[in-house]
Amino acid sequence: MKKQFKRFRVRTVSALVALAFVANAWAVEPFTVRDIRVEGLQRVEPGTVFASLPFRIGDQYNDEKGSAAIRALFGLGLFKDVRLEVSGDVLVVIVEERPTVADVDFVGTKEFDKDALKKALREIGLTEGRPYDQSLADRAEQELKRQYINKSLYGAEVVTTVTPIERNRVNLTFTVTEGEPARIKEIRIVGNKAFSESTLKGLFDLDTGGFLSWYTKSDRYSRAKLNADLEALRSYYLSRGYLEFRIDSTQVALSPNKQDITITVNVTEGERYVVSSVKLEGNYLGRDDEFKSLVKIKPGEPYNADQVAETTKAFTDHFGNFGYAFANVEARPEIDRANNRVAFVVVADPSRRAYVRRVNVSGNNRTRDEVIRREFRQFEASWYDADKIKLSRDRIDRLGFFKDVNIDTSDVPGAPDQVDLNVTVVEKPTGSLQLGAGFSSAEKLALSFSIKQENAFGSGNYLGVEVNTSKYNRTIAFNSVDPYFTRDGISRTIDIYHRTSRPYEDQGGNYELATTGAGLRFGVPFSELDTVYFGGSVERTQIKPGTNIPAAYLAYADRFGFTSTAFPLSVGWSRDSRDSAIAPTAGRYQRVAGEVGVGGDARYTRANYQFQQYVPLNKQFTLAFNGEAGWGKGMGGRPFPVFKNFYSGGLGSVRGFDQGTLGPKDVTGSSIGGPKKLTLNGEVITPFPGAGNDRTLRLFGFVDVGNVFGENEKIRFGDMRASVGLGLSWISPIGPLRLAAAQPIRKFAGDRIQRLQFQIGTSF
Repeated sequence: MKKQFKRFRVRTVSALVALAFVANAWAVEPFTVRDIRVEGLQRVEPGTVFASLPFRIGDQYNDEKGSAAIRALFGLGLFKDVRLEVSGDVLVVIVEERPTVADVDFVGTKEFDKDALKKALREIGLTEGRPYDQSLADRAEQELKRQYINKSLYGAEVVTTVTPIERNRVNLTFTVTEGEPARIKEIRIVGNKAFSESTLKGLFDLDTGGFLSWYTKSDRYSRAKLNADLEALRSYYLSRGYLEFRIDSTQVALSPNKQDITITVNVTEGERYVVSSVKLEGNYLGRDDEFKSLVKIKPGEPYNADQVAETTKAFTDHFGNFGYAFANVEARPEIDRANNRVAFVVVADPSRRAYVRRVNVSGNNRTRDEVIRREFRQFEASWYDADKIKLSRDRIDRLGFFKDVNIDTSDVPGAPDQVDLNVTVVEKPTGSLQLGAGFSSAEKLALSFSIKQENAFGSGNYLGVEVNTSKYNRTIAFNSVDPYFTRDGISRTIDIYHRTSRPYEDQGGNYELATTGAGLRFGVPFSELDTVYFGGSVERTQIKPGTNIPAAYLAYADRFGFTSTAFPLSVGWSRDSRDSAIAPTAGRYQRVAGEVGVGGDARYTRANYQFQQYVPLNKQFTLAFNGEAGWGKGMGGRPFPVFKNFYSGGLGSVRGFDQGTLGPKDVTGSSIGGPKKLTLNGEVITPFPGAGNDRTLRLFGFVDVGNVFGENEKIRFGDMRASVGLGLSWISPIGPLRLAAAQPIRKFAGDRIQRLQFQIGTSF
């Protein structure tokens, strides 16, 4: 048989479907391969091609192996064309490589960061240096459109441009026309009879927009937000007796111009049911009375799904306190539709007792394991205790290092009496910037600044630096806290500071009061909420004379010198049960601090007490109280040092008055503070109108009362100053910001007024 030159060519992937027919038309007589050559390679290594071929030199070649070779080479995703040519007993593999992506760019993207988009495309294989694949480009285009739909930009258009450049490369450009976001035009609730439509729509975070929609984006449709709103609607009915309430359907309609969205929710309320009775069945470990005391379901009152859930959870948790981690508790309703009444039977099966084999911690990429584990009160190889697990979770959460803390229980295969606890945390930035400022005719603008890191290097230690640039009070301070100085949880605090101050009524004076000191303090936990502090410090205070120095300072310096050294010992106690340290809505905070000067030139006693209470009035309103009292007295026949006086007025005390200007004044008219202080604050806090239920932006009204009194003065409410006002609080990226406009309602001649104030990083 003469040598013949036969070839077949497959130009596209779709041609592979007809490969069987091509093989019949261009059949090749089987032969032994003497040599294999590869042509057309530019970047791909020849070894990649040879490794994909289903035959080697010396193997028998046939049409079936040729078809398999073409499929394998196309499957690499590196070639846009593959040909096999047979010349005698030599097989020639001719390939045409796909172009390589040289650059990916985005034009017109305002809603998304370009780097984030490039990262997303990199995850699907479309990035610089990879072979260009049209299917991946199409997939990327569709993914971009999907992301814009999630942002309510239904009219967004994406055009992909492929630009060939030298060396078989291409540039990809995704040009986006975002258009205007679609906004919710109407929300309708159909089928409601017991409650008005406006009342029900008030439960939703989604709305038809307001003057703050640019911030809350509440008028932009989101399936996740709608599901949350529907759940809030369902919960509202189920907590008010409507046991058989259901949501029949939800329609979301988009206008032809893709700019308006209409949401229609169809509901069936059903009848309102009253609880007739509650009884217990099952095994309650002989502690029936204990479990009965945990029942939240109240006979004679309308059915409340929240009370049912609270009851089953309380039962489950109480079983957990005795080691029964797998207890099953079910509240079974017995419905009497004729009389609209429902009876509940709470059935309990404690199952088997279990102990904790292992505690697993995950999600702490920065925080060390020991920082989390040392807060645990449920130990490995101990009986499962639900109270200790909850306490452990709360202690970890109160560290303030994490956005979210969850503890899940998982079975141990082959060990029915063991469980593992899986602790999952989501870390948050623990460094923060705090700013404070106030406006007045005297100081103009006073700024305070501090940087703190609550979880330095993931160790759980606190480091802080404070700087105050006020015209009259300048501070630089360093603070370090090791919360586990000992294994038992005793904390250690180190303070180093230098402060200079002058009176707030500046009359051109150039004198200063300078204090330099360092202190060491320890905190001993006596319970899960209570900590006692004690320590000591050394201080050196210098009265630097100058023009317009207050007479009280000169009088003290004439008797005891312009420089005083003190060795104060301190003791204190704190209890914190608030649900949040930044934006609390419930709980209480108390703090007592005492200081005694036992050596040096200054002999005195100084005490301070602070009390805060937060009362949730309903889902939106919170009532907050703050009270602070200070007292000081000289010892050893000496007067109370003037440089230890309390001050009142302005930020953190009585808003509406200049900072630190309330209380006694000397003959020069300068405010010198006093050894007695009383401050009372009350606030009503609510989400800002138009912001829905967003608690990061809130409005508050306040009433402040307070003053400072001299050593020989009695604390009299008739001498107290008072103010009222409105404020705005916002949990900003650099800390909680509070802006307040105050109007004094009780003032006296000579009081200095400051109506507008703001601060970042503190409360009250």
